Amino acid sequence: MSRKEKTYLIATADIVAIAPGRGSCIASDMILVDGQPVRYMYREAPDSEQDSGWRFFSGRESQEYSDDPSNFALYDVNTIANYDRAIVPLLDAPPGSAFERMADVFAPIPFPNDPDAN
Repeated sequence: MSRKEKTYLIATADIVAIAPGRGSCIASDMILVDGQPVRYMYREAPDSEQDSGWRFFSGRESQEYSDDPSNFALYDVNTIANYDRAIVPLLDAPPGSAFERMADVFAPIPFPNDPDAN
């Protein structure tokens, strides 16, 4: 199965330094391709030295969508900040933090349980 081609809403050349030097993250195509705002974000323990631990979702991903790894990719956190600047004040939150957008502000919520950890 070939990977689907992605057309991003912001060209690489148009990405500016909003939150540089924060490492990589995983984000949903619903943000970078479909233009949805970040509605749900959490920070887990990093997987590597380059990983920030941040994971970003539109909050509209179905389980079927989330189960398909081609709907997510590894990005620089700065890239996600270019798509949604509202995340920037939260980027220093420690691993174990989770936030959900409620109207126009992010509110802290309980860290998600891993459904695969049994």
